[in-house]
Amino acid sequence: MPAPEETPRPRSRRRTRFRRRLRSRIVLAFALLGLGLTLLLAFSANWVRNRVEEDLVVDVMNRNIDASWQQYLLNPDDVVLPVQQMHARLVKPEGFEKLRVEQPDWYVLPDGIHNISGEENGQPFSYKLAVRKTPEAWFFLAYDMTQVTRGQEQFNRALVGVVLFFTVLSALIGLWSASRVMSPVSELARLLKLSGLNAQPEQLASHFPDDEVGQLAEALDDYATRLTEVVQRDREFNADVSHELRTPLAVIRGAAELLLSRPELDDKTRARLQRIQRAEQQCTDLISALLLLSRNERGHGNTDVARLAEQLLDAHRAQLAGKPLQLRIEGERGLLVDAPEAAVAVALGNLIGNAVKYTTSGEVIVRMHPKSVEVIDSGPGLSAEDAAKLFERGYRGTHAGHSQGGGIGLSIVRRLCALYGWDVRVKPGEEKGVVATLTFAPLQSLLARDA
Repeated sequence: MPAPEETPRPRSRRRTRFRRRLRSRIVLAFALLGLGLTLLLAFSANWVRNRVEEDLVVDVMNRNIDASWQQYLLNPDDVVLPVQQMHARLVKPEGFEKLRVEQPDWYVLPDGIHNISGEENGQPFSYKLAVRKTPEAWFFLAYDMTQVTRGQEQFNRALVGVVLFFTVLSALIGLWSASRVMSPVSELARLLKLSGLNAQPEQLASHFPDDEVGQLAEALDDYATRLTEVVQRDREFNADVSHELRTPLAVIRGAAELLLSRPELDDKTRARLQRIQRAEQQCTDLISALLLLSRNERGHGNTDVARLAEQLLDAHRAQLAGKPLQLRIEGERGLLVDAPEAAVAVALGNLIGNAVKYTTSGEVIVRMHPKSVEVIDSGPGLSAEDAAKLFERGYRGTHAGHSQGGGIGLSIVRRLCALYGWDVRVKPGEEKGVVATLTFAPLQSLLARDA
């Protein structure tokens, strides 16, 4: 009688994590937008600053060197060279050879503006050199760019600070905006959760303006109305079916008891009537359990599990029909469960029934423990495929063969366990067969869940 462990359902905290991720995405989007725009602005400002500064320096140097040349043409002996952050040098033809020896790098430069960099006394330096060579004289005008370079570095550091500041500011604005944007959604989720606690869902659309959240609330109201109607019809149908089925079952029970009370019955007829009586009791228990599942409510009781197990084993003994199978119960008595006898009978009866069905010979043992019941069989064992699918509705195990059944018995057991907080587990037997363990929830856990 193979059966797998129940797969745990996703917890509500996963939905909370997803909702927080949506808020984080909004904050991240604002931060990335602020970072991208600030970087673009910083890059543009830096490029414009460098371009304007370069054009201004080149223009000043060209005008100064042109003015020096014009003065030299007018009066070669009275040339006023500019000073102001610039260093000028005039080389006449007799000094060309000396320049070639002293500064060969200047000597080979053509006319125009050149960028010169190097290192002096361990300190880097850079300057722009304007060169104007004529047959009459060579003009050199150097513009010290060291301070400009330092200013550029300071400006870049300032830009980094600006980028970081506006990125943080964008993230804070995004956090504020996300809170404003997500606030109606969070409120909708809160109202929806509170509405789910009431038998009649509260209308949500009236709490929100006519915007996207309001339209979502209106759609949820429509969905809740339709869902409530479906649930109401389902409850009415279950109640009607339960009532209509109980009536003929009561008639069958009364007729069987009346016939069994006659002393002239032969043993064969009495056995058949007892079988009808057991089938009626099974149907009654199953109807009661299904009604509890359909209403999703736990009934209360004080069920003696050992006594119920004895009754279930007696019922199966009467149906063995010569099958070489021994059914017995062992272990401690006195396990009481706060649940209707019908619910325990359906859960435990399905486990015993499957063990009896799939065990062709040997024994089926119901072993009692202080808080649980084990159903041990000597059947064909548990396959990997059965372990993965046997609790699914409509699935029948690989050993089912041509046996009767729709494959919903263990599905009902799983649902009953989820309703009452019980636990059902299976594992292979030590030598062969399967051990199914039904563990009942403590009374304190049930009271806590009801509260």
